[in-house]
Amino acid sequence: MSFLALGLDPKILQAVQEAGYTEPTPIQTAAIPPIIAGSDLIGIAQTGTGKTAAFTLPILTRLAATIGDGRQRGTRALVLAPTRELALQIDENVRAYAKHLPLKVATIFGGVGEHPQINALRAGTHLIIACPGRLMDLMQRRYADFSQLQYLVLDEADRMLDMGFLPSIKQIVRSLPQKRQTLLFSATLSKEIEALTHEFQHQPKIIQIGRRANPAETVTQLVYEVPKHLKPALLGHLLREPGMNMVLVFSRMKHAADRVARNLEQQGIRTATLHSNRSQNQRLKALKDFKSGAVRVLVATDIAARGIDVDGISHVVNYDFPMHVEDYIHRIGRTGRANAIGDAISFVTPEDHGELRALERFIGRGIVRKRAEGFNYTAGAPAYNPAEDDRPPRQPRPPQRSQQRSQRPQRPSQPHGQQNPRSPQPRPDYASNLSSPPARPFSRPPQGGGRPQSGGGGNRPFSNRPPVNGNREGANQSSFRDRPQGGQGRRFGGR
Repeated sequence: MSFLALGLDPKILQAVQEAGYTEPTPIQTAAIPPIIAGSDLIGIAQTGTGKTAAFTLPILTRLAATIGDGRQRGTRALVLAPTRELALQIDENVRAYAKHLPLKVATIFGGVGEHPQINALRAGTHLIIACPGRLMDLMQRRYADFSQLQYLVLDEADRMLDMGFLPSIKQIVRSLPQKRQTLLFSATLSKEIEALTHEFQHQPKIIQIGRRANPAETVTQLVYEVPKHLKPALLGHLLREPGMNMVLVFSRMKHAADRVARNLEQQGIRTATLHSNRSQNQRLKALKDFKSGAVRVLVATDIAARGIDVDGISHVVNYDFPMHVEDYIHRIGRTGRANAIGDAISFVTPEDHGELRALERFIGRGIVRKRAEGFNYTAGAPAYNPAEDDRPPRQPRPPQRSQQRSQRPQRPSQPHGQQNPRSPQPRPDYASNLSSPPARPFSRPPQGGGRPQSGGGGNRPFSNRPPVNGNREGANQSSFRDRPQGGQGRRFGGR
């Protein structure tokens, strides 16, 4: 079957032919007609089988009939993708297929300035390709108007849910019109996620090409069992083969990816890295250099596995064996795309045997084990090199206070009989002359002509003040009434 039989718009057919496509893939043949007819759809197919064109071509065909006359304005289609790389890949495909249409397209994701994205939302761009996080932020600030939306696409929906985007996706879907066409595409789709699609779709048609979550048949899968400390040496040994000319290496952690790239650069192998700690410009440059052949090896993490669409990848190396089967499927799906041939190599340490057995049970067959020729599997662990440690150097602990006292310089001792001028002067000894104590300079004169003694013969003084009636300093209510105003007379309390 050719694209002519699928009912696409003539301008889109022209762009498809100019892109070099002659026959549609199975997922495109099965999905395009029902989407043009207006049905909700769930599409499940292997990675690299053309799922992006399976939903962009029919949506562009339906948009071509409404945006050509210019009568309808506002955002008509929204595509949600889990990563920036996948959003840029979809944007590239849409612009290639719609280059003969007056269609406005914009991408929205984090890591870049938001002002062009805000302007695109305010202008009512026809088709928006977005990551849920940044789009939800702009929607909460009331920059988006989706009242005219007609088409919603969830691409790689399982990955978005795995990344924790489910709350944002639900909020986005609630703000969209109820009357819309919702499409969901992915290479893997669990039954739990299928249950969630009932909230988003209405009587969707399910199209499944091949076995659920099955790796591409054109990819040769190999396992190299190797101790953990020999993985860097084994990778360098395999890269000596001339057939490994465009290699994608997957690492589980970002810092490990940087360490692998530095190790390969030291061996003279041009390498680039792609992970979430890299800025958007650095990630774009890494993909550009990898596509153009400026670098031979690209080291990436799983966060970028869904968005790397590069033709001609000869080998995929799982430097760190993935913990989940879905990640393995998407990793090796970067090679063998569009019925091309590729190899998927996995390094398996003794700690990874459990994940390997789970993967083999899932795909229903074993994976071939292989040993590298001429490689020393009995070599010991290399000596620790601080320069290869990604962690910052450990700072010395500050000394304790007791240690600080002991480290203080001691004052020089003074000769006998000589006084240190900086030492405090001794206080005068009043106890040496008890007969003449120092007089109090501000003693109060006795009141009432003297200090009458108490009847008990004691020496406790008392005054002729009025008795205390619950007020301070012996003052009663009459003392407040009789007190002169304006600051004249005696002080408060008779003092």
